[in-house]
Amino acid sequence: MQKQGFDNAKYLAMQSDHIRERIGQFGDKLYLEFGGKLFDDYHASRVLPGFEPDSKLRMLMQLADQAEIIIAINAADITKNKIRYDLGITYDLDVLRLIRVFTDRGLYVGSVVITHYSEIPAIVQFKNKLEKMGIRVYRHYTINGYPSNIPLIVSDEGYGKNDYIETSRPLIVVTAPGPGSGKMATCLSQLYHENKRGIKAGYAKFETFPVWNLPLKHPVNLAYEAATADLNDVNMIDPFHLESYGETAVNYNRDVEIFPVLSAIFEGIFGECPYKSPTDMGVNMAGFCIVDDEVCREASRQEIIRRYYQALGKLIKDESANGEAYKIELIMKQAKISPENRAVVPAALSLAASILAPAAALELPDGKIVLGKTKELLGASAAVLLNAVKELGGIDHGLDLISPESIAPIQELKVKYLGSINPRLHTDEVLIALSTCAATDENAQKALEQLPRLRGCQLHTSVLLSDVDTKIFKKLGIDLTCEPVQGDKK
Repeated sequence: MQKQGFDNAKYLAMQSDHIRERIGQFGDKLYLEFGGKLFDDYHASRVLPGFEPDSKLRMLMQLADQAEIIIAINAADITKNKIRYDLGITYDLDVLRLIRVFTDRGLYVGSVVITHYSEIPAIVQFKNKLEKMGIRVYRHYTINGYPSNIPLIVSDEGYGKNDYIETSRPLIVVTAPGPGSGKMATCLSQLYHENKRGIKAGYAKFETFPVWNLPLKHPVNLAYEAATADLNDVNMIDPFHLESYGETAVNYNRDVEIFPVLSAIFEGIFGECPYKSPTDMGVNMAGFCIVDDEVCREASRQEIIRRYYQALGKLIKDESANGEAYKIELIMKQAKISPENRAVVPAALSLAASILAPAAALELPDGKIVLGKTKELLGASAAVLLNAVKELGGIDHGLDLISPESIAPIQELKVKYLGSINPRLHTDEVLIALSTCAATDENAQKALEQLPRLRGCQLHTSVLLSDVDTKIFKKLGIDLTCEPVQGDKK
């Protein structure tokens, strides 16, 4: 079992208490911009072992009686059918998913706001669809010269043109399917309208990374840079915080760059800015809940290497420019690591070189590494999966969990009837065959029961895997990296 470096229970209690304090600071209402993922935050759980992927959602549930959720979506993301690649669904469908998840958890979704709204058929259709479902929809418009034209922004022709979003609770959580959805602009627009109505309202930002009270080059913060290399985010010392308090705090370039503008907008709305620095705006308590710094450091180093391999994989598929991979290479140098620091990498490459065929290596919870070779009946990824569950279940490695006679009909189906040129079984086909054998074989059943123990295990393959294999390993919770080499599909 992986060592724990983060106290999740302490985090839930401390974070919810701090948000309550911030609500009280402003009086009637707090607009809280939620950056990153509100749930399924697997990046945080990887770099802060002990952090539960749904921690932020669970924390919010502690405030369920005070909280109301607004979901923002950019109209351009609707028309472009922008996709959340971690889920494989469009942003508009993710809005529906978020509504369902929040509601199922007992949280109140008050409305959806469409930012940069225009009367384009696809946008109007989405708006009508939500309203037919009983969801209130509001429209926010593009403001010329945003965000630098402060006089226009803070006027009836700027924020004043936006729909005023009716809310009924003291904590308004503004979230979105992804970046660029207009969360911050939604919050500031609401502050303008609330102020005109004589309602005391404030703004705060909740983002887990970078962790403001860790050193700038701490591996946890470097891992965040690696995760956002495609956005060109750069961690930096908050100069406004240093000047105001004489204390070093870490923020990132976009927040630091926009702060003078935000400060001017706050002054235009309230007459003064309630914050002296972008760090002041944050409410993140994660840094106070690290209980084993070295565990988090090592977990973050491993995350940086995984992100590097992801960037190389994108390059092969023409999904990104060289810049992302080059940037993560620089981050690895800052962290004083290389791909060889990922134990499964040299193990897989050594085996591949010795057999002159694709190979895989998987690190089990106890640190032991099992290998998988390309065979006549199985691909390397399927072989390593079977070897891993054998090892975990104490099953003799010489034993066939799936008989060759069981595999042959599946291969015939693939090649003869489904037109596949690769007769070897993928991981999904192996698992189906294994589950079939488990009905009559105790060892196969025992092997199946080991699958949950693979969550959090590390895997590396000497070639890029098929989408099918990649998805199976993701569902099993295995952290996968691949060499940026196309496998021989024959």
